[in-house]
Amino acid sequence: MTAPATGGFSARDGWHYGLMGLPLAFVALPLYVHLPHLYGQVFGLSLTALGAILLTVRLLDAVIDPWLGRWCDQLFVHGTHGIMRISAGACGLLALGMWALLIPPPWARAHLGLWLALGLVVVYLAFSLLTIAHQSWGARLGGSPWVRARIVSWREGLGLVGVVGASVLPSLVTWDVWAGLLTLSLALAWWMWRRAPRPAPALLSTSAPHIHGSIWAPWRHSAFRRLITVFVVNGSASAVPATLVLFFIQDRLGAKAYEGIFLAIYFVCAAASLPLWLGLVKRQGLVASWGVGMALSVLVFAWVMTLGQGDLVAYAVICALSGAALGADLAIPTALLAVVIAQQGDESSRTGAYFGWWHVATKLNLALAAGVSLPLLAWLGYVPGQATPVGLGALSWVYGAVPCVLKVMAAWMLWRLARAQHRALASQ
Repeated sequence: MTAPATGGFSARDGWHYGLMGLPLAFVALPLYVHLPHLYGQVFGLSLTALGAILLTVRLLDAVIDPWLGRWCDQLFVHGTHGIMRISAGACGLLALGMWALLIPPPWARAHLGLWLALGLVVVYLAFSLLTIAHQSWGARLGGSPWVRARIVSWREGLGLVGVVGASVLPSLVTWDVWAGLLTLSLALAWWMWRRAPRPAPALLSTSAPHIHGSIWAPWRHSAFRRLITVFVVNGSASAVPATLVLFFIQDRLGAKAYEGIFLAIYFVCAAASLPLWLGLVKRQGLVASWGVGMALSVLVFAWVMTLGQGDLVAYAVICALSGAALGADLAIPTALLAVVIAQQGDESSRTGAYFGWWHVATKLNLALAAGVSLPLLAWLGYVPGQATPVGLGALSWVYGAVPCVLKVMAAWMLWRLARAQHRALASQ
């Protein structure tokens, strides 16, 4: 089944293509949110050591992503069968790696830092390959900006279903049951992906010109450089609270029993907001709609610094509104990247290279968030589980103020990006 570059994208197409977003998001929440808390508070690894390991491994992992993107481009040259075979192997590797990280054997506790580092290398490699291949496939389907946003929304919307499941299940089932569900969902999603719309022949290279040496090609385009800069700053604003959210809920709010509910509210509202953001994109365009999402996020999240013990209703409202703002971050940036790729004429040969660098930026956000925020909190006097006034004050400011400042910076950069686009159009 081939999707024409200018055609639509049906609900059936969305299910077949987008379902892989569910297990990828299902694994991402424990990987980036629960895992630091699990190793830092449950297993007793120091915050300084934990931050150093996460920073180092994520930076090393990010270096690999452009090469994975280039490899995906080379596989697409020969059609989609190679992509499906490699993705099957990545699904198996991802499942095995998460089993090892979440349920370390007793003998591994004596070398906990090394076990964490090696397990993360395996999981990140498989996760990155799957994500880059899946997103490159979607970008090669082509279409108008609205169709591209629809493709992304199906992937991210089903991803949010996975995130909601991942936020609720850890409080209901053991980690071995969770890992079993991940394995089953990866198998089902890969089977569905095989039946998804395939890129039109024009968007699959029939030869391999420009593939070799193309790893740096995206950086030659100013539109890509501007967009990825906005993406990095905006993503850092989201990565800091993602790293600290469980610490905030448990120590600042004293609401450990409600952490699954808060995370579910956040992601359910993000999923529910996607049709609204698609409607706004249809009327106002991608850039303006993303700016509205950033503004909403700042207005809502500034409230979080005033919260203290027992402010559960207020925090639930913040989760709901900031989750709605998250919908813009999910639906719009990747659609904008697909538009940039199409404008540069690189849909048929370098899509993987663009998404490889895109994932470098994503991991840079997460690496900096863990590698800076956790040691910063330790330096400011915060110790997990100890409710001292100084430590809790530091937690509130790092969790709340830093993301707001970064979001404002990202909004300013996005405004400059929009001005540059207008000037470019006016000069044509």
